[in-house]
Formats: sequence, structure tokens, C-alpha cells
Amino acid sequence: MSSLKLEGASPPSKSRPRRRRWSLMTIGKAPTQSQFLTIAILVFVLLIGSWWLATSSGAIPPLFLPGLDRVWQRMMALVANGTLWGDVQSSLYRIVIAFAISSLMAVVIGVLAGCYGLFKAIVEPLVDFIRYMPVVAFVPLTILWSGTDDFQKFLVIWIGTFFQQVLMMIDAVKRVPIDFIGLGRTLGMPDRKILFRIVLPAAFPAIWDALRISLGWAWTWLVLAELVASTSGLGYRIVVSQRYFQTDTIIGYILLLGLLGLITDQLMRAAERVLFRYNRRRS
Repeated sequence: MSSLKLEGASPPSKSRPRRRRWSLMTIGKAPTQSQFLTIAILVFVLLIGSWWLATSSGAIPPLFLPGLDRVWQRMMALVANGTLWGDVQSSLYRIVIAFAISSLMAVVIGVLAGCYGLFKAIVEPLVDFIRYMPVVAFVPLTILWSGTDDFQKFLVIWIGTFFQQVLMMIDAVKRVPIDFIGLGRTLGMPDRKILFRIVLPAAFPAIWDALRISLGWAWTWLVLAELVASTSGLGYRIVVSQRYFQTDTIIGYILLLGLLGLITDQLMRAAERVLFRYNRRRS
């Protein structure tokens, strides 16, 4: 029996092959470690190459942007006479002490406020009010209250990080699934055990992330404190170099601050992978 041809039926059209998109331009597609490192290195190479081209061609005068070789020589000279190490040591001491105090206080207060309504009613409105006050406006007051010693630097860093940290800790605790807490109550666990065995283990990865982010703010407020009133530190050296138009030192110290921040951030990332292995997630 011969097949009948339907009237008006059009022959099936061949579907055009879809263009294959670059995998890294697909939503949710994460790069492999080799891809990530390659792209990151290329970005830095491009920036350094642009810097070298702009300075070596004379397009930008050395007073505004010195060449890479000049910055390197200046930093090596500061390493040789011990100035660089002294400044780094002073700044690291200040940021470690101030950030540790701020973080410890923020974790304790933020966890309590995130768990208990009484503490939330006491803490959250006050923190919301203070965190919108500019930290720069407190610098003259901190000098008036405590002078220009290290305690004043601690105070500036604390003001700049603590109030933001508290809100981030509250948010981290609030993101713990309510089913986890309900399970603890079903098992007859008291509030103290629910806090230490359920809430804190579930919230600590987010708390650690909040600490890592706020560490970047701490570096900013450290430099601010050292710019205004100090006799040592990375920020102090930038101010002194500005007075004598030592642009190479300013650029070198800015790059050093970025490097120190990157190192501390990567250390916290590495610590996160060790401390919170139970929280496997896509990086």
C-alpha cells in the first residue's frame, strides 16, 4: 500500500545546530582551578604591562605614576634599611589586636541577638543607628578621648568593623533552618544544647565568611587611622611620602597593602576549608 501525501504538509525542516556557548559564560558554570589561575594571572600581566607601557613611553610623567622598576628599587631600599619591615610590623600588630577584639565581641553579641528576641530588641536598633555614622567623623573624637597611641588605632578599627559585623552575625544565625531547631526540640534538647550543638555549627561557615569580608574593612580603617595620627605604620609612611612627593613610595605601599590583604584573605579561605569540612559547597 502506497503512502498518502497529506495536503498542505510541509517537509520537515532541519533544525539549525545551536552555537556552543563558552562554558565560562554559562550561568552557574564555575571555572576549573587551572582556568581560574590562568585568567587571574593574565589579568595581572595585562595590568602590569599597561603600567609599563604608559610609563616607559612617557605618556604619564613619573611624578604622577613612576615606572615599575623605580617603585621596585625604592621598596628594596626601604627593605634594606629596615623601614619597610618596621612599618609592616606596626600595622600588622594593630590590625590583629583590633580585629580580634572586634570579631570576638561581634560573634558573641550577634549570636545572642540572632537567637533570642530580648537581645535582638536591645542590639539591632542601636547597631542600625550607629552603623550609618561615618567612621571618619569619629577620628578626631578618638584622638581627643585616647590620644594618638595604639589604643586610638584600635578604637578606629573597632568602630569601623564592629557594628557591621554584628548585623552580619545576626543574619548568619537567622539563616540556620528552623527545622534544625525544631528537631532539637523534638529530641528534648534544652536551649543551651540547641545553641552549641545545632545553631553554632550550622552558622559558623557563614560567620567565618562575614569575618573574612570585614577583615578587608579593617585594613581600610587601619590605614585611615595611621594617615591621621601616627608615627609608624604603612599609612604613616604614605603621608610622609606625600609631603616629599615620593610617588614611588606611595605606589609601592599601596601595592603592599593590596598584597597583605590578599594574603590574609587567602589564609582565611584555607582555614575555612579545614575548619568547616562538613560544609561542602561550590567555590
